[in-house]
Amino acid sequence: MTDTHTHLYMSDYEDGGVLAVERAISSGVGMMIFPGVDFDSIAPMTILHRRYPANTRIAIGLHPTELGDNPGSILDRMEDILEASPESFSAIGETGIDLYWDKSNPEGQKEAFSRQYDWAVRHGLPLIIHCREGLGEALEVIASKTGERPKMIFHSFTYGPEEVRRIREVCDPWFGINGVVTFKNAAKVREALPEIGLDRIVLETDSPYLAPVPHRGERNESSYLGSVRDKTAEVLGLSPEEVERVTDANAKEIFTL
Repeated sequence: MTDTHTHLYMSDYEDGGVLAVERAISSGVGMMIFPGVDFDSIAPMTILHRRYPANTRIAIGLHPTELGDNPGSILDRMEDILEASPESFSAIGETGIDLYWDKSNPEGQKEAFSRQYDWAVRHGLPLIIHCREGLGEALEVIASKTGERPKMIFHSFTYGPEEVRRIREVCDPWFGINGVVTFKNAAKVREALPEIGLDRIVLETDSPYLAPVPHRGERNESSYLGSVRDKTAEVLGLSPEEVERVTDANAKEIFTL
């Protein structure tokens, strides 16, 4: 299995995430993508990736709720690192729009998202999009861009079929499905799966957040990804093996694994 979005490098995990990665590998998760959230996340995820180069990849990005007072300066520093060593990164992100946790600077979020979108285009890297209560704003940024689009993932997709259709009027991304699909109150996400289609789904945990049933309320881990796979298979009327095979192939295509 491939966990396309996991933060095992965060301080929530003991030993810098080593034990969590070991548990994930033992559970059948052979590849994990670590998205960045700010400048300070680059070092710990790089350390963990260097320990497990065959099982992990890293992305560089500034999360929309981590802009701070001077996002331009942070993005300048990140861009310097990216330009110096683009081969070190398998994606740009996570970036996007979040007007659930932070409504204070929507224009700043759009500017930061736009700039990181341009990085993805320039370096031929996929774009990991965080979008919470900001779908209109995110699509506005994407629609403003001309030319060839980067490969994109709407990570932690929690909308319904109508939003899938709305997104596809602007672009043709993949959709990251995580533990939310197992939640009792997440019927609209389950309704969205047939609309999306398995060929555009990737699996993720978003660890340490959003642990799936039966682990809800616990700290999430990549080792729980099987629960997401199994629920996705149940909703789509497919075998877990087929969901694993196709979503792994999707991840390989997106991240050039």
